[in-house]
Amino acid sequence: MQGFVASPSDIEIHEPVRAALAAGRPVVALESTIITHGMPYPDNFATAQLVEAAVRRAGAVPATIAVVDGHIRVGLDEATLARLARGGGTVIKASTRDLATAIVCCASAGTTVAATMRIAAKVGIPVFATGGVGGVHRGAESSFDISADLAELGRTPVAVVCAGVKSILDIPKTLEYLETEGVPVLGYRSDEFPAFFVRSSGRRIGARFETAAEIARVIGVHFRLGLPSGLLVANPLPEAEALPAELVEACIAEACLEAETSGVVGKELTPFLLARVNTLTQGRSLAANIALIRSNAALAAEIAACLAASGN
Repeated sequence: MQGFVASPSDIEIHEPVRAALAAGRPVVALESTIITHGMPYPDNFATAQLVEAAVRRAGAVPATIAVVDGHIRVGLDEATLARLARGGGTVIKASTRDLATAIVCCASAGTTVAATMRIAAKVGIPVFATGGVGGVHRGAESSFDISADLAELGRTPVAVVCAGVKSILDIPKTLEYLETEGVPVLGYRSDEFPAFFVRSSGRRIGARFETAAEIARVIGVHFRLGLPSGLLVANPLPEAEALPAELVEACIAEACLEAETSGVVGKELTPFLLARVNTLTQGRSLAANIALIRSNAALAAEIAACLAASGN
C-alpha cells in the first residue's frame, strides 16, 4: 500500500480485536475524532461507549482507532477512551498525512475518516462506521477546501457506513467527486443521499438495498474484483431524530458567516461549525449526531457479520 507504512511497533492491536481478526470474526473500525473533536465532554465519552456497545450487540467486535502517545492503537480500553474524551487541546486531529508526524512527536490524536480507513485496511478490517464523511466545502471553487476523506475513499478498499455528509458541505459537488474517484455509493433503504442531521439531501443515489446481507454481497464482489476504491454506505439517521432541513440550513448559514468573520479555516472549520450549529439548535443537533452514529455502528456490525459469514 502506498503512503504511510508503519513498523509493527507503531501499531498496537487490542487483544479482543486481534483475537477476532485471527478467528475471522466480524470487526468494525470506529474513528476517534468524534470523541476528540466532534462532541463536548462528557457526551463524547458516553457516545463512544454507546457506539461500541451497539457494535457488540449486533455481533461484532468494536475497534476504535486513535494515536496514543505516539502509537497507533486499533481497539481502545475504557480508560483510554476516557482520556481521549477529556483531552481538550492536548489531543490533536490526525488525517492520513499527520500519522507519521504524530508518531515521531509521541502525540495523541483522534483519527479522521481518512486516517482510520487507512489503518483499518492495513490491519485487515473491511468495515468502518462513522457519523458523516468529509466532503467538498461550500465555496471550494475558490478555497479548494476538499476533505482528504474523499481521496482516501478513492484509493483504500474499506466499506464506510455513514449518514452521508454534513449539511455544512456542498453535497452535489461531493457526490460528483465520489463519482470521479470511482466510489460506489449504496443507499440503505433509501433512494436519496442523506445529509447527516437531515434524512435526505434531495440528491438521488445509484443503488438502493434493503438488507445488510445485500450490501455485504456488493462489498464482497467489489473486493474480489480487486477494485481499488472504498465503498460508501449511506444510512439515513432514524426519522424520529432527524432535524427539519430549513432549521439546519438557517443555522449552518449563520455558523458559516461567523466562521468567515472569525477567520476559522482548515481542519478547525468543521468542529467550529458543528459546535455552533449545536448551540443554535439548542442541543438538538448533538442528539441527532449521537443517534446517527449509533445507527451506523449497528448497521456496520450487521454488514461485517454477513461478510465474515461469507468468508470475505
